[in-house]
Parts: sequence; structure tokens; C-alpha cells
Amino acid sequence: MQEALHILKKYWGYDEFRPLQWPIISDLLEKKDIIALLPTGGGKSVCFQVPALLQPGICIVVSPLIALMEDQVSSLHKNGIKAMAVTGGISYDDLDKKLDNCIYGNYKFLYLSPERLQQELVQERIKQMDVNLIAVDEAHCISQWGHDFRPAYRNINKLKELLPETPLAALTATATPEVVKDIKKELELEGSVLHKKSFARPNIAYNVLKAEDKFYRLSRLLKSKSETAIIYVRSRKATIDISEHLNKEGYRALAFHGGLKNEEKSKRLNMWLANESYIMVATTAFGMGIDKPDVRQVIHLNLPESLESYFQEAGRAGRDGKPAAASIITSTSDIPVLKNQFLASLPDVKDIKQVYRKLNSYFQIAFGEGEQTTENFNFSDFCEQYSFNALKTYNCLQVLDRCSILKLSQQFHKKTEVQFIISSAQLDHYLSSHSAYDDLVKAMLRTYGGILENKTSINLNALCKKAGITEDKAIDILKRLEADEIIEFNYAAQDTSITFLVPREDEATINPVASYIRLQYDTKTSKIEAVLSFIENEKECKSQQLLKYFGETETSPCGICSVCNKENTEISRSVMNNIYKEIVLLLKKRELNSRALTEQIDLYREEHILKVLQLLVERKIILRTPTNNYKLPEK
Repeated sequence: MQEALHILKKYWGYDEFRPLQWPIISDLLEKKDIIALLPTGGGKSVCFQVPALLQPGICIVVSPLIALMEDQVSSLHKNGIKAMAVTGGISYDDLDKKLDNCIYGNYKFLYLSPERLQQELVQERIKQMDVNLIAVDEAHCISQWGHDFRPAYRNINKLKELLPETPLAALTATATPEVVKDIKKELELEGSVLHKKSFARPNIAYNVLKAEDKFYRLSRLLKSKSETAIIYVRSRKATIDISEHLNKEGYRALAFHGGLKNEEKSKRLNMWLANESYIMVATTAFGMGIDKPDVRQVIHLNLPESLESYFQEAGRAGRDGKPAAASIITSTSDIPVLKNQFLASLPDVKDIKQVYRKLNSYFQIAFGEGEQTTENFNFSDFCEQYSFNALKTYNCLQVLDRCSILKLSQQFHKKTEVQFIISSAQLDHYLSSHSAYDDLVKAMLRTYGGILENKTSINLNALCKKAGITEDKAIDILKRLEADEIIEFNYAAQDTSITFLVPREDEATINPVASYIRLQYDTKTSKIEAVLSFIENEKECKSQQLLKYFGETETSPCGICSVCNKENTEISRSVMNNIYKEIVLLLKKRELNSRALTEQIDLYREEHILKVLQLLVERKIILRTPTNNYKLPEK
């Protein structure tokens, strides 16, 4: 233990381990397989990094996210530790050299995606490495019950075949009992030691707040201008709109989303980490692998798609152990939006059979043929030709890929992207002398609101129809705009290519995997229902609801969440009198609505002020106007 503490102090500056870290490290040093369930901020990476550094050889880390791998490798490099991440987009020769470096170059950590692990070259090189530990990060991804199911994770047990004597650590921050069973089964860890820390975070107040005016409710939550916060939204445009709104209100806020250039992402992240800007308005991909201890608030302005993802995002608050809050601000319109976005776009067996059949027709593949043929694929054209919903069709293709019926190329996510790099006034001046470009440019500006500020994915096919030009003509115009330094333009000639892995048999192709598709549909549906239940249940402590979902039943009310606080609604007579006097004083000056009154009477709780207002109206001490203002009766 003393040697382990020395490593901890030397590389991370801590004098002692967090709860459960040492028992996990100790078991791994004794060559035991382990499953570790630690809440977000529990220090999972230290659990495999310390034992790897204590022993000769290299640790192989299987991780699902390139950004997470790169963050951890960068952090290890800063501490003087040799580490490497083998990500996509490198040649066979480069891969060969990198793996050789891991064998002969005294590296301590090799980070791989589960998909990369399937390559024969990678497997052959791993046999030659002196591997002291295998770590499977985000291990919930191995489970079909997990919120981020990755079929390639199910082949990780290949490492157990290659390295039968090497201990394996499966680590995750979000796992229900069903997911833990899946991890044990798929990684062949039936004899493993389970280390489970309670997911309870007693310093975090979990709040569900109902509000039709979310901006107003947000401003009520953000009381201090120097309080660190993350605000999660679902779209790039929302990150920009909300950060601009907050900056106008005197806050220091930044927008963070996938459309930003890498240099800009790094700049904004570093500003936030250094408290040069206090609020990050971001899409939900933000925060993975970032350990900022002083986040006081995590606020969701849209409903999460699962309690697993919500719990992970909320857990980025209060890592320093001081009081923090994780709040969902919701309105009556959110529930149909959630159902429409996630349930309506979820494909069932019938949808997948239809898309597969039309896909074969689109490429004119005959029955019994097509195996191992590769076709270039224009996704938007396909959806348009058969009047398919794009999101549901995309999900159908993903399922067919996961079921090994077809293989989508790695470029499937690559989109045609455009960003204007001059001001609106400069653009107007340019178009005055290049009128031939006018229709396409205006179609882009009308269709994509943030295209002047951010790199934006465009549907070229749809834009051409709006502008009344051919796709070839549009591409020519965009290239000319790029040459004239009006835009940045990344062109994806095809959305993707598709390789058909099995002969066309239509229904007979899909039927063997129909049970898996139904299970996926049912699982996703149950996750949405769990979110809705969490939002609507105003009787049970929010912390207890979350812990129960993750299999913890012996819990006590937290005393600080929106439900626990709601129970404490009694107002003393003296507080009622004080609120009454404040209301009368303000209404003597002018009519005011409830928002203005609660803003100006800021010494008392909002629900208490609203309760006093209701009593005063009932007793006709004050009057409510047709415009929902309050006023004193005329004498």
C-alpha cells in the first residue's frame, strides 16, 4: 500500500485513496478479475493506472470514446507517463509502428477501441506484449441493457483468450443489476470480485422544476455570477442562443458543441477550467473525462433520454464534496418532444424489414445475391426516394450494422459541412457582385440559423431543390465560395458506403435477429418510461428514486431535493406577515406580476411568496387583473 500511495502522490498529488480505490488496486495486484461500480467522480482511472505503474509491462485499456482516450493519454503525458491511443484514420504501416513501440518502447498504457481490438494485426502484437492488466472502461457498453450498447464490446473476451493469466478490470459509473449480470456473462467474469460503492451523492440536490418560461427559471437558479455551472441542451443552436442570453444578463457563458473546430473547443474548455468563464452551455457529449471539482450546478433544459445518461451528467456537479445541485427544468411540452424524438424514431422489426427490402431494391440486388458487395450510398436520396423519415431510417441502418447484416463504412457520420467566415455585411457586399450565387447562399442562411457562427452539416440534396439548381452546380458554387475565402467547406461526396454481408433473403434475413431487435426496442422504451416516471413522481425523494433504479433499496430521503424541500412548505405566521408587508409595499408603487414580486422579495422562498399571494387574493386583500398582474383594491 505504501508503494501505491507513493505512486498516487508522485503522479496525481494526492495523499490518500478515495473509498474503494485501494481494495480494487489490491485485488488487481493479486491477479484477481474485478468489476468496479463507482459513481461519476469516484476516480475509476486511478484504480487501473496505479497497479499498472506498480508492475513491469503495459496496461491495455479498452475505451469506447476517442475523446476520452485522448484526454486520458494527454493527462498521462503531462505526468511524464508513456501512453498511446490507437484511434481510427491511420495507415497499416503507422499502426504496425505504434504497436511495435508498445512492445519495445517501454510504454505503460495502450488505449484501444473495442472495434480496433478485432483486427488480426492488433491481436498478434498483443500476444507479444508484456501485458500486466486489462482495463475495460465504460463497461456498461457491453450490455444490450446499457444506455450505450456497443456490440464490439462483446468480443473483448478475446483478450482473455490471448492473455489468460492477465487480470481484467471492468469499470463503470452507471450500471443497473441487469447490466452487471451482462458484464459478468459477456466478459466471462463469473468468478470476479465485485466492488460497488453506493451511487449516493449526499451533497447533490436532485431537482425537477416545472416552468413554462425556462429562461426565467434558469436565471432564478443562477444566483451568483461567479458560480461554475454546466447547462445541458440538445441542439447546437440552443447552446449559442442560451449562452448569448446569459452573457447579456451579465454572466460569463460559453457555448460548446460538436460543430466547433478542435482548437476552439480546447480554448473554450481551458477558459472554463480556469474559471475565466463560469458557465458552459453544451450538448450532452461535453464533460466526459473532465474532472472539474467545483461545478456547483448542472442544469438540464431538455429531458434526458435515460436515467443512466442523466445520472452521469448530473454527477459532474459537486465533485469537491461541497453542496451542489443537479436540476432538470421541464415544461408540459417536453414529454411529447421526448417521446417524439426517441420513441417515434425507434425502429421495430417491421420498419427494419421494410428498410432492408427497399435498400436491396435501391441497389437492384436480386434474391440470393449481394453477399460481400459494396455500394456507394447517398442517404438523403434514399430517404427521399422512398419517403422515409431520416432519423428512423438511420436507426434502422445502425441496427442492421450491429446485427452484421450489412456494414456501414466508417465515413457514415461524415457530412457535408459549411461555415461562413465573413460577416453578414461583407457577405451582402460580395453577393452584390456575384448574383449567380444568391439563391444557394440565401437558401443556406434561411435553412441553417447558426451557419454564420459555426460549421454546420447541410443536406445538399434538399438545398438544391430550394435553390432550384443541380447538385453539380451547387458543389461548383460552394468550391468557388471556398476559393474566395467566403466559406469553409468540407464535402462528403457520399454519405457512406454499404457492404452487404449476407445474401438477400428479405424477411428470412431479418427473422433470426428479430428477437434482438424487439429486445432493443423494449429496452429503449423502458428507459424513456423510467425518465418520465422520475419527472412525474413528486412523492418520493429524487435521490431515492435514482438509487432504486440502480438497485439500491436500503436508502433514506436526502432532505435536499425538490421533493424533500417541497414537503417543508409550512410557513410561520411571522414569515407570512413579513411577506404580506413586502407585497403591499411593492404594490403601492405599481401593479406587478408574480415573477416581478418573487424577484424583488428575494429573502423568502418562491413557493412561500406564491402561497401568500394566493391567500391574499382569496381574501380579496389584493386583486388579480385580466393580464395576471396583482394590485391593491381602489379605496
